[in-house]
Amino acid sequence: MPQKGLIGVQMSTIAPNKMPRFDVFESMEKLTGIGYHCIEISQVPMTAENVTGFRRSIDELGMNVASLSAMVEPSPQQPKAEALSNPDHFKKIVDDCKALDCDMLRIGAMPMDARFSYEASLDFAKKADEYACRLKEEGIDLYYHNHHFEFARFNGQFLMDIIRENTKQLGFELDIHWIYRGGLDPVAFINRCAGRIRLLHLKDYRVVPMTVPEGADLSTPEGMAKVYAQMSNIVQFAEVGEGTLDIPACIQAGLNGGSEYFLVEQDMCYGRDPFESLKISHDNLVKMGYGDWF
Repeated sequence: MPQKGLIGVQMSTIAPNKMPRFDVFESMEKLTGIGYHCIEISQVPMTAENVTGFRRSIDELGMNVASLSAMVEPSPQQPKAEALSNPDHFKKIVDDCKALDCDMLRIGAMPMDARFSYEASLDFAKKADEYACRLKEEGIDLYYHNHHFEFARFNGQFLMDIIRENTKQLGFELDIHWIYRGGLDPVAFINRCAGRIRLLHLKDYRVVPMTVPEGADLSTPEGMAKVYAQMSNIVQFAEVGEGTLDIPACIQAGLNGGSEYFLVEQDMCYGRDPFESLKISHDNLVKMGYGDWF
């Protein structure tokens, strides 16, 4: 069992669509300046220019690329996304992994139509496992990243367990925030998936105070309806160490279960600069005793 892992950053936190200006190498310099030397690439187009930028960060900054991202099949929402079902895309994805010294690939989420029935989720699981077997021949492991919707039940089973029990080669990239938002104990579920996890997402969970909406009269049903309407918005993605999750317990469970990479992700920063959020998480993890995991 490894004594420690490597803490890095999920690139969706600083994806181009979240930045006023985005340059791969410049962004990697900012991350190493904070103290991170590991990334997972997602939501960054894998153009020749960007691949070159990531390669340069490996050679000049000591960056480690834990994993890349891909879809099993294109979707109506992302018809041009790189998908394993496209032979040309499959080859490019493998080539990109090898160019960046990376032996892991992750699926960020299942397609929308796979989420609505037992049969559809089972079909997705079988297809994903087939590609996991093909990628294994290329020296690449394939992982599935969860959200909270995988903890809906079909035929009495969590969707996540349907995927887990009907795959052999596919692994799992567990996200502690989404497991908790799905109603489960992250530590217990990580333990359940032991042996099939090399990647773990670190993000905390917080509930922010409710406020009285402007103009709402709390003595009226209409005013109270406005207050209750905001209840679904009081749960937030929190910087690591700024929420309610037992981060050390989650990390230890991941380590015990075979996790090698622990990736900080901030889905939303609520007006804060993403690099500032990543620094808060970094500094809190150092205070928790993980300074030598960077």
